[in-house]
Amino acid sequence: MEAAPLLQPRGDGAAATAAKGWRARQAAVEWWVESKKLWRIVGPAIFQRIALYGVNVVSQAFIGHLGDLELAAFSIAATVVAGFNFGFLSQLKNWVTAVTAGITLVIHVVATYLLVQHFQLGIVGAVVAADLSWWLVVLGQFLYVVGGGCPLSWKGFSMEAFADFWEFIKLSSASGVMLCLENWYYRVLVLLTGYLNNAEIAVDALSICLTINGWELMIPLGFLAATGVRVANELGAGSGKGARFAIVVSVTTSVLIGLFFWCVILYFNDQFALLFTSSEVVLSAVHNLSLLLAFTVLLNSVQPVLSGVAVGSGWQALVAYVNIGSYYLVGVPLGVILGWPLRFGVGGIWSGLIGGTAVQTLVLAYLTTRCDWDEEAKKASTRMRVWAGSK
Repeated sequence: MEAAPLLQPRGDGAAATAAKGWRARQAAVEWWVESKKLWRIVGPAIFQRIALYGVNVVSQAFIGHLGDLELAAFSIAATVVAGFNFGFLSQLKNWVTAVTAGITLVIHVVATYLLVQHFQLGIVGAVVAADLSWWLVVLGQFLYVVGGGCPLSWKGFSMEAFADFWEFIKLSSASGVMLCLENWYYRVLVLLTGYLNNAEIAVDALSICLTINGWELMIPLGFLAATGVRVANELGAGSGKGARFAIVVSVTTSVLIGLFFWCVILYFNDQFALLFTSSEVVLSAVHNLSLLLAFTVLLNSVQPVLSGVAVGSGWQALVAYVNIGSYYLVGVPLGVILGWPLRFGVGGIWSGLIGGTAVQTLVLAYLTTRCDWDEEAKKASTRMRVWAGSK
């Protein structure tokens, strides 16, 4: 009987190890390629959003040092009225909006300083400067479009623009409702806080936290836009696998960024509020809300990206119903119960709204993971052929 060798041949094991190493390198290359495609859209989109949101931040910073009452008044107006500009994403012209937003922010800082500090116009001067800045954005983008910057989509006024107009209206209306329900959600928090005892301090502290959250939220919103574009591109090309991979890369990258800012907010606590106020009472209130702010930032690193998946996949109508249920049937009632009957105040209202966002995120995550992306790619390819045939 032959003796068994003490050492087994290593040929098969070495081949398996080499194969695993090759697959790991291939995955890293694919991740890098997808990340470059993603950041080509995300980079300018994030800069544009941060710069445009900076218009509100600069105004609030100037007004906050005028007094607590002025800060509360401006915060309610800016929080409820403010909206976001999504730019020329369908043509990847987001670098245009980025440049426009950057120039606008610089002009706004100078205009706000002159009107508030030099001419002593106070809160009225800050609002006038913000209004002028927003119109600069509109004017700049309008001139770019009609001036020949979008030759593939703008060839002057034509009735051909109304081809398949009803399909466009249905899709854009659903998308508008979906985004409005999301944008209005945390505006409700500010309005409800105004009915609490000592509302002036509560609104001041909350508005500072929401301003910081809103500024950081511009990063996930950039990923929302980019994810929508990438998923739509891959589905239009008939690649369900490519759409799935784009989602994984986008969500992972956004969550890592969210974890970074989660740590930053917990570490600096109430120090970031010094940008907006020097009131010790308001600073203390911001300190008490900083933990909720950190978890809101972390949760918002996932939710907008999944909304971007919905936009790119044409699920806007479905997500609008999800938003109504999770935000206004779960989050707002829960916040009201925690804020008043259970007497947790602004922290309770905010906690309830976080619960609504968590429910929405879980539902969107379930829809995304359970989706048959190959089937979605077939549907998208069919729609593309129909639209191409109608021209």
